[in-house]
Amino acid sequence: MKVLLYTEDQKLISESGLGKAIEHQKIALESQGIEYTLDPSDTYDVAHINYYLLKSVLLAERLKEKNIPIVYHAHSTEEDFRNSFVLSNYVSPAFKKWIVHCYQYGDAIITPTPYSKRLLEGYGLTAPIYAISNGIDTSFFTRSDEQAKVFRETYGFSKEDKVILGIGLYLERKGILDFIELAKRMPEYKFIWMGYTPLYAVPKKIREAVKTQLPNLQFPGYVEQHMIRNALNGCDLYIFPTYEETEGIPIIEACAMKTKSLIRDIGVFEDWLIDGENIYKATTLDEFYDKAKGILNGELPDLTENAFELAKERDIKVIGKQLKAVYESVLKK
Repeated sequence: MKVLLYTEDQKLISESGLGKAIEHQKIALESQGIEYTLDPSDTYDVAHINYYLLKSVLLAERLKEKNIPIVYHAHSTEEDFRNSFVLSNYVSPAFKKWIVHCYQYGDAIITPTPYSKRLLEGYGLTAPIYAISNGIDTSFFTRSDEQAKVFRETYGFSKEDKVILGIGLYLERKGILDFIELAKRMPEYKFIWMGYTPLYAVPKKIREAVKTQLPNLQFPGYVEQHMIRNALNGCDLYIFPTYEETEGIPIIEACAMKTKSLIRDIGVFEDWLIDGENIYKATTLDEFYDKAKGILNGELPDLTENAFELAKERDIKVIGKQLKAVYESVLKK
């Protein structure tokens, strides 16, 4: 079996969660000894399409004519498109129609979580939909005192500083405005948000927010994956205040790193991240404030060992086996 892993405009999405997911697919297939190609003009038995722009649709049409089975990866939904870029809310109904048009080319559809699967089923898609995590490389995300030291030295934190980390694009949906507000309310802690979006692509309030000048807040912009790992090693608390995700890979990375974490209580996390069992959750700013204080002051029990077990279930090698099963299912059909 040979698989086409196809994603157009890879440079455009290379710094996003989608770009990371595609790199994980390569590793997952290699772990199962599955041959793959990135060239649509090559020969292959199954096509795994990851994006929804015009080149992807035109490729899907050609593959249908050739009777080559298609696995369409539904990384995006209307729900996580909203509250992101300029005019995103205005065009989101049209975006939904377009992605449904794209996804319907799939003989099978993969999406990261049971939550996003339920959303897609509500769109009226008829192909089988499989909830398969984008996965993480647990051999990469491991604890290291040296990596923690590098993080603190790079960004000017002392050993005594209590550091709160945020990761994500500059999007309202990611909860960046709440993260900044927490920094204002908690001046005794250091806050750092890693991630970047061109400011011309986001609404005015986000452009103004990321220019906020606080002595305890910094925005280093986009950083490479190894520095994300260093940050998860070196921070005292990872906060993920996102309002909508199809999965949320950074929280799985934090679980793998045994990093103390606090996330927003939203639908995508309800099936697998349990408040007070393997994670802490909050909804309002006041709750984020209170629980962050409780975690940092040692007043709340450490849940990181339980969270680590969850991360192991989403290791790339496990994901590789699940992808292989989907490929085999469309080939049989």
